[in-house]
Amino acid sequence: MPKTNQASPHRVHSRLTRLLPEGSLARRLMLRLFPPIAFLVILDLSVTWVLTQRMSLEDWLLRDIFWTMVLSQLFLMALIAWILLSGIRSGLASIKDLSQQISMRSEVDLQKLDPTGLPAEVVPLVDHVNELLSRLDDTIQAQKRFIGHAAHQLHTPLSGLRLESELMLARPLPDDVRVRATRIKTVSDRMIHLGQQLMVLARADSTATLKDSFRRLDLCEWVRSVGGDWFLRARQANIELVLHAPEKQVWIDADPILLSELLGNLIDNAIRYASETPSIVLRVTDNPPTLAVEDQGPGINAQDTLRIFDAFYRSPGTASEGSGLGLAIVREITRGHGAWWSVASRPAFDGTRISIVFPGPRIGTRFSRTESLLGAK
Repeated sequence: MPKTNQASPHRVHSRLTRLLPEGSLARRLMLRLFPPIAFLVILDLSVTWVLTQRMSLEDWLLRDIFWTMVLSQLFLMALIAWILLSGIRSGLASIKDLSQQISMRSEVDLQKLDPTGLPAEVVPLVDHVNELLSRLDDTIQAQKRFIGHAAHQLHTPLSGLRLESELMLARPLPDDVRVRATRIKTVSDRMIHLGQQLMVLARADSTATLKDSFRRLDLCEWVRSVGGDWFLRARQANIELVLHAPEKQVWIDADPILLSELLGNLIDNAIRYASETPSIVLRVTDNPPTLAVEDQGPGINAQDTLRIFDAFYRSPGTASEGSGLGLAIVREITRGHGAWWSVASRPAFDGTRISIVFPGPRIGTRFSRTESLLGAK
């Protein structure tokens, strides 16, 4: 008998644990709702006992007793409904927090969801979603590595081809051979540039490790230094490169190499597609830190504004040659820095202005907002 008495509570506890597992939503609701409901039941029984045992029926009419019972039951039902509603809402608060966490994520954020604090019934679902996110991230990273490796492997033979064509052009050649050698050099230069852009795009797309290479930069001084490297190229195209920046320092956290690619692609894009513009303005503003590249070219069609940042997209009727990756690289680098981008063109702006709005210095912060502000002025 002693063994049976000792084992019985253990069996009861095991059954309760199987019925209401630790951390389950049912257990939370039971622990939260049972005490107030039990209190209301006791209160109802107490009122009934007072009406039937302590009060003289001679002083009460049947109508008074009826309405007293009806009103007390309605009040009791309202209290129970309020307790149930508040208990369920508090029990589902962690699921609501998870929903908000997912809704605030960008399409490139494949970090695992945090199941801490979630009901036990929901944890397996979150685990399966995390496994799916992990496999999807592995697939995307494998594609990026393939693009980077392929571009790197193509760089060496293309460089050799360009060198051979340059050696040929340095010697006396028949006119028809010189034309072919020049064409080979032009194509090889374009392919090498495309390979370099693909490698930059693959690196910029790796947002999980990009913030590890961030440095605190003065945006004004940095644009003044990097923009100066494009002064000769702009002058050769009969375009004046102008910088407008405040005297005070404007601090951001960024990867200097990728930021140089971003600015270079914006300037190169302006030189290619706004060749008749008299000047290209590099404008830096603070609060929030913003870098804008402005030209006075023909502008961008409204239907193309939403697609110019897509890889390999070229607006119909564009005469200038390009790889179609310049603004796609700008988009990915902007996303990796947790920044926003906006495009203003005719008739709202006299030409085209592409602005990059940085979140300011906050190294180590996880960035999630990546949507563009297309059409913002």
